[in-house]
Amino acid sequence: MFYRRIFGFPHTGFRTPFSQLASMRSQMDRLMDALDANTFRAPSAGVFPLINLTEDREKYYVRAELPGVKSGDLDIQIDAKNLSISGKREIESEGAGVKYHRKERDEGQFSRIIGLPGEIDSEKIEAKLDQGVLKVVIPKAEAVKPKQITVN
Repeated sequence: MFYRRIFGFPHTGFRTPFSQLASMRSQMDRLMDALDANTFRAPSAGVFPLINLTEDREKYYVRAELPGVKSGDLDIQIDAKNLSISGKREIESEGAGVKYHRKERDEGQFSRIIGLPGEIDSEKIEAKLDQGVLKVVIPKAEAVKPKQITVN
């Protein structure tokens, strides 16, 4: 025990008086790197709206959860391979003298851009908002639809 304390056994290298300070600094650097810049940001509900993108042989389907959003507050645009959903969500306030114990429902402007995996026919897109769920049906372009080949 005494030998270990004096000579730093089993450490065989030479220790300077500042080696422990260097070790503490590296530990603090690792700790600070582990803390993300978002750690000190106000808590929020995360990415809004939540989206599912699926496909079958003929079409792509985009479903987005938009509770409390009216169809008139939505802006849906499409280009060659991206669908953009943006709008505004307003949440009714409980009043001026209210103290929140938890506030997870965000309000305000939102925007999501969804990359589509293939070419589309932008002339036949349909969108419907029903009970807070937006469903966008996007037909695939004829060039990318699978073709059945018969064998003679």
